[in-house]
Amino acid sequence: MVIDAHHHLWQIGHNGHEWPTPDLVPIYRDFGPQDLRSEAVGVSLSGTIVVQSQAHDADTDWLLEVAANDNLILGVVGWVDLSAPDAADRIAHLAQQLKFKGVRPMLQSLADDDWINQPVVAPALEALTQHDLSFDALIFTRHLPAIDRLAKTYPGLRIVIDHGAKPPIAHRHSHPEETRHWRAQITAIARNPNVHAKLSGLVTEMMPGQPIDDLWPYTDHLLEQFGPDRILWGSDWPVVNLCQSYRSWFDQVHHHLRAMPPHSTDKIFSTNAKTFYKIKSETGVTL
Repeated sequence: MVIDAHHHLWQIGHNGHEWPTPDLVPIYRDFGPQDLRSEAVGVSLSGTIVVQSQAHDADTDWLLEVAANDNLILGVVGWVDLSAPDAADRIAHLAQQLKFKGVRPMLQSLADDDWINQPVVAPALEALTQHDLSFDALIFTRHLPAIDRLAKTYPGLRIVIDHGAKPPIAHRHSHPEETRHWRAQITAIARNPNVHAKLSGLVTEMMPGQPIDDLWPYTDHLLEQFGPDRILWGSDWPVVNLCQSYRSWFDQVHHHLRAMPPHSTDKIFSTNAKTFYKIKSETGVTL
C-alpha cells in the first residue's frame, strides 16, 4: 500500500488562488480528491498528504475542510504567515485539527534566501516545535544553507525538503558545476538527523524530451545521503501532469528502486510518511 506524501488540490479563483496561471493549460482547472483517485488508478493508495499551493489562510482552511470529509487524505500541510504577530496563535489553533500536520512557507518565492532565520519568525518556529508539527521546505539549492541553520537551531523540528531542493537536472550536461554544488549542499544538509527529503517534483525540473535516465543520479544521491529511513515518495500531482501522468511517475520510481530490499521501498512509499507526519489512527496510536 502506498501513501502519497505530496500532492495538491485547488480551485481556480477561490481560496486565495494565485497559481497555476492560465498559461499552464494542463493544470489550469479545479482538482479535487475524485480527480486524484481517477488519475492514480493502478496505484494502491492507502492515503495521501495534501500540501498547500496558495500563500493564504483560506487555502489551508479549505484543505482541512476537504480532508475532514475524505478518508483518503491523512494529513494537511498548510500555509501560515510565520512572520505575523499572531502566527503562534494561528499555529496553536491549527494544531487542534486532527489532520493538520505542518506548514509550508513558500520560501522559493521570497527575496531573502535566509528569511526563515530572521528573529521575527522565531515564535512561529517555536510553536511548531511545541505542537510537534512539521516543516516542509519549498526551496531551491541556494536555500539549503538557510535550512541547515534552521535544522541546527531547532533540532526538535521535523523538516522535509520538498522536491529534493529542485536539482539542476535540466542543466546536467551544459552546467555540470551546478550539479556538483547541489550534491555538496545535499550531503551537508543530510547530516542533520531531523531533515528528510521527498522524491517528488523532479520530472518538472527536466527539459522537455530529456531522457528519464538523466534524473536517476539525483535520486540516487538523495538516497545515498538520507538513506531509506528519511526519504518519502510523493507524486506532486497535479503539477506532475505538466510532464507526465501520476501513474507513470510512480511506475518509474518504483522500477528504479526495484533492487532495494522490500522493507526499504515500503518505508519510502508508505511508512516514512506515517512516521514523519505523525499519522494517527482513530485510537490515537501512530500507525
